[in-house]
Amino acid sequence: MEIIYFDCGMGAAGDMLAAALLELVPDKNKVIDKINSLNIPGINVSYKPSQKCGITGTEFSVKIYGTEEQTDNSSAHSHEQEHIHMHCNHVHDGKANHNHVHSHTSLHDINQIVNGMALPQKVKNDIIEVYMLIAEAESAAHGVPITEIHFHEVGTMDAIADITSVCILINEISPEQIIVSPINVGSGHVHCAHGILPVPAPATANILKNVPIYSSKISSELCTPTGAALLKHFATSFGNMPVMRTEAIGCGMGKKDFDTANCVRAFVGKTEHEEESVVQLSCNLDDITPEAIGFASERFFEAGALDVYTVPAEMKKSRPGILLNVICSMSERDRMIELIFKHTTTLGIRENIKKRYTLARDIKTIMTPYGEIRQKISSGYGTVRKKYEYEDISKAAKENNVSLNDIIYNIESNK
Repeated sequence: MEIIYFDCGMGAAGDMLAAALLELVPDKNKVIDKINSLNIPGINVSYKPSQKCGITGTEFSVKIYGTEEQTDNSSAHSHEQEHIHMHCNHVHDGKANHNHVHSHTSLHDINQIVNGMALPQKVKNDIIEVYMLIAEAESAAHGVPITEIHFHEVGTMDAIADITSVCILINEISPEQIIVSPINVGSGHVHCAHGILPVPAPATANILKNVPIYSSKISSELCTPTGAALLKHFATSFGNMPVMRTEAIGCGMGKKDFDTANCVRAFVGKTEHEEESVVQLSCNLDDITPEAIGFASERFFEAGALDVYTVPAEMKKSRPGILLNVICSMSERDRMIELIFKHTTTLGIRENIKKRYTLARDIKTIMTPYGEIRQKISSGYGTVRKKYEYEDISKAAKENNVSLNDIIYNIESNK
């Protein structure tokens, strides 16, 4: 399985993500030419080598009507965020840029720009969905409907360039999974047209709901709304780096210098093993009937539980009872908690986060003396297992009035 792992120990911005991914493709210039050929109004993108704390990487630059946004020591990341907010320019260079024409662009205008690009529909959809994440976050932050969100024109083109570049590069690399580390959002405050706001800024904080984030001693805004939205949209999961064979590493450099290298690293590689975090929800029950437990278990499985089982337990006052365990994915946790309270008599639920390792699974159909029989194959961790689909061999055994072992023996003998 091919995966990309993003190390966001120094946060993330759109240009840094684009730069990191650009290092993973065989022909950088071909991608740059493709982006510039889209004719995003006033935009020209380029890249150049950059070095931070002795680490060499790539810096991705966006020129707006021939001018590149500038930064000084007040901020970690640069141009994209300055104009992306509705009437709230995050000033990453410590001063507002008043050299641009302050016209505004609506989401409808953005959709028209994106739909006019000569890109695959999937890439267009990704761009629009990322922008919707930003617009929804801005809407919540400002307390206005999404339809009233307007973006400063220059910032719109700038952000579209970053977002489009990342979406094109992700499509080019086509990983099966994208895993993102916990995101460092920085600390301190950000200067805004409305005043001084805490880090993470409201829009960024809204985008990063339900995403593992943390603050650091670096007094700067490390994660921008565009960076946050791109990671939120593309991530299949968040967590530590999995066991993988790394094939390439891309370092996307920020514009600023710190004691720590200001970069996002993208690791691309393969893993033969499946690893994920799952939730184990448990509760003790001594006042519920077996029929109710059976009914509840069926509802849990219907809602997506990975496993449901009970264990005999001795309760208070030596009462016999059961320990109910429901295992589910992280995304199903809240729903499963609701169902446990709804269908059992428990007053409380315990939660444990577990690592789950699984074998890669495949199903193939083979021709046998009994017709087509499905065979399930599991592999990984040096193990290969094969098993015939029970429903298929059960049907064959009934039709031929023989045992399951006879069916399996005859299939194996005729290979």
